Amino acid sequence: MPAAGQKGWEGQGVFVPKADTNAAMEVQELNPLALEFAEIDAVLARSSKILSGADVSARKEETSRRDRPNLIYDLDWNEEERLAEWRDVMVRTRDLPVILRAAVLLEAWSDIEVLQHATWLGPLFVAALLRQEGLAANHLVSLQLGAKNIPRERRRARNRSDRLLAFVDAIHEAALAGLKEHDRLVMAKSQMDRRLRERRVSSKLSDLIELVMSRPLVSTGMVQKGLKVTKQGALNLVGELGLREMTGRGRFRAWGIV
Repeated sequence: MPAAGQKGWEGQGVFVPKADTNAAMEVQELNPLALEFAEIDAVLARSSKILSGADVSARKEETSRRDRPNLIYDLDWNEEERLAEWRDVMVRTRDLPVILRAAVLLEAWSDIEVLQHATWLGPLFVAALLRQEGLAANHLVSLQLGAKNIPRERRRARNRSDRLLAFVDAIHEAALAGLKEHDRLVMAKSQMDRRLRERRVSSKLSDLIELVMSRPLVSTGMVQKGLKVTKQGALNLVGELGLREMTGRGRFRAWGIV
């Protein structure tokens, strides 16, 4: 995702006057969250290419083992070879039902230990597969959210069949969590829509509702740009809608659905 001041929800929470270019550069440097989101976007884009079978070359910073401190990294740990082994499992499980295939791939990721310091990428890859196959059409499935409801004894059972069943149950729990969140958002939108009664047709409150529903957080800058209003107008609309302030700060605030 883009950094602060550009198009994108994570960076628009920082309002910097156009004339103060140096201040804008300083804000960008002090906004590590935007950098983190950019890295996640890159990983997800890369995972989509891998899942589609495209030949993706390894990044230089990942393959340059000589630059890795041996105190932290096992220099004999061949991540490219392990990733190739995991991709081979993807090919061999292509004819399995999607949920069973996802469980097998999760199991294989854990068993092969593909990456030394990014084991959390495995569930993201599998979630991207579920989305690619149409089981999660709009959002990535949060498999970690489902896995936390499964006892560790089941997820780390000695019997492989028990582990696979645990992974299937984790996918089920993740789906239930998604449905609960969907119901929560539907109810929140219904409550916000009540505030539109007796409003003028030209009121921008309905536009703010749509903006809030499409983002996990909205900032003053995002509301200004999306609704084409002044800063004070954005604050007034946020106040009328009764959004929850999420940052607890006086400046660079962001709001979300209660």
